Amino acid sequence: MSTKEIQEKLIANMRRWQKIEDAATSSTGQMIEKTDNPVLKLVMEIIQRDSQIHRRVQGLVADSLEKSAITMTPEDMAGIWDLVEKHIEIEKQTVELARSSLSALKGRKMLIQEYLLNYLMEDEHKHEQLLERLNAIKRGMYPYG
Repeated sequence: MSTKEIQEKLIANMRRWQKIEDAATSSTGQMIEKTDNPVLKLVMEIIQRDSQIHRRVQGLVADSLEKSAITMTPEDMAGIWDLVEKHIEIEKQTVELARSSLSALKGRKMLIQEYLLNYLMEDEHKHEQLLERLNAIKRGMYPYG
């Protein structure tokens, strides 16, 4: 498969995926309207917001192949890197709080609280991974730094 064919396939996949995310957003909206349960509402809102962000990411991937390439310069990174490093420390604190809170709940049969805290822990880990991968891009720009 040529590079152009791969790019066209990727663009088509991203556009198709965006339609699925639109359906997920609509579906969660229907569930939010149908329930008064605060946990169910919250879970559907989380999924809905994630679907909206996923749609934006898919759009950026497709646009970067269809319209204009995405660039990130060392200057882009340098302009915010001190703040990124501070944020990495903040994320470590949130993970520790989630871990501590989950530990306190062990064996207490507080299933809903444990469910929500597990979600928070997983999401905070996701943030850590996003920042670690951003750091890997930075290291690729500054191989000796």
